[in-house]
Parts: sequence; structure tokens; C-alpha cells
Amino acid sequence: MADKRNYSVIGVVPARLASTRLPEKMLADLEGTPLVAMTARSAMASGAFDEVIVATDSQKIVEAVEKSGFKAYLTDPELPSGTARVAEVARQTGADVYVNIQGDEPLIDGEGLRRVAEAFADPTVNMATLWFPLLPEDEGNPNAVKLVVDCNDDAIYFSRSIIPFPRSYERFAPRKHLGVYGYRRDTLLQLTSLPACDLEKVESLEQLRALYHGIKIRVLPAARDSIGVDTHADLERVREALRRRKGR
Repeated sequence: MADKRNYSVIGVVPARLASTRLPEKMLADLEGTPLVAMTARSAMASGAFDEVIVATDSQKIVEAVEKSGFKAYLTDPELPSGTARVAEVARQTGADVYVNIQGDEPLIDGEGLRRVAEAFADPTVNMATLWFPLLPEDEGNPNAVKLVVDCNDDAIYFSRSIIPFPRSYERFAPRKHLGVYGYRRDTLLQLTSLPACDLEKVESLEQLRALYHGIKIRVLPAARDSIGVDTHADLERVREALRRRKGR
């Protein structure tokens, strides 16, 4: 829990207003709360963080988040990624560790967030993320990112293709990457100052920049899978899950 650690952890929720398949999805209504504010609330309820901050390019999101009782930073709309928005928060604050939380996952796994935050009790860990078993139907899905790790549970590689390719050993259980990242402050600032590498450009996976430049990423098991909201159907699934939680 946050109050028992000897280092500070801030959860940051990057949130862009523009979205393609579900316009302004970060402001979608979930039982009277904007989606991004519910994500922040779920993150704070995990007990993993000393504070949760939304980093956005939109004054509309700032106002909605602040109305819901959370802090929001208005960041440069030209920043290239959510990681860059997290780094912008890090430049203005002084925590030891920052965790990048996907803004469109209002039902995010609190246990997984705690595991990422607690990983930094090990002084050798500079980045951390989560995995969950890959479903067979997602083996060919490029949006389900796969990963492999070494004997220390540090990432070897991430790919949109199935890795490793099961040529002869069928008992290997492939893993899916969940997009939660923890960083020590110095590592985060270093990473966002580095140029994109060819692997990152080919796969369109920003975490490959870290591996390419020799930054190890500790990979931890998630307690459950995440539900991202990209479409109206996803939004309805989240609403149904919230109704089930309340027994309606």
C-alpha cells in the first residue's frame, strides 16, 4: 500500500480528446461520471498511488476531471504520445515513480496496478509492466501485443506477431501485454529524450525504444485482463459490468 512504502508513486492517466471510432470517448458518461474520471477513481481506489493525475490536451477534459475531484494537467497538444504526457507531469512534480495508466480502461485491475507500483521496491527495477495469458483467438490479432521474458521476468521482446513461433514445442503458453507502465522518474525522462528506433517504428510499439537502448522492463502477471473502450460496443460492455457490480 502507498502509505507503507519508502518511495512515492504517482499514477498518471494520459487522455486525448480526439478519438476515431468513439468521438470524445474520454468524456463518455458512465453513471454520471466521465470515463476518464472513472479510470482515475479506479486507479486511486487500488491503493497503489500517493496521487493520481490526468494529463490531457483538452480544457474540456481538465474541467470534467476537476469537477469529479481529481487533479488534471493541461499538456502541449503536440506531444507525440501518452508517455510524453506522463513525462511532462514528471517534470512538474517530484515523485520517485510514475505509472502510465490507459485513460480508456475504467475497470482497470487494481491488483495489477499495485504489483507495478510495488515492483520498484527492488532497486534494480527501472521499468515495469503487466502480462496476461493470450487467448487463442488473439494469436493473429495485431492489436493484442505479445511478449517474451527472460529468466528474471525481464522483457526480451514485444511484437504484434505471435512470439515465439510454436514450430515444435506446443506447451508454451503465449503472453499478452497489458499497457500499464511504471517508470523511475529518471528513466522516464531519459526514455522520452531518446530517438525512436527502427524496431519501434516497424512494430509501432513505443516500449521497444526502451529495450533497444538497454533499459530493462520487469514484466509482472496481472490478476485479470483489461477492458479498453474503443467503440460503442465496448462502452456498453463497461456499463453492463458496472450494473452487475451493483446487482442491477
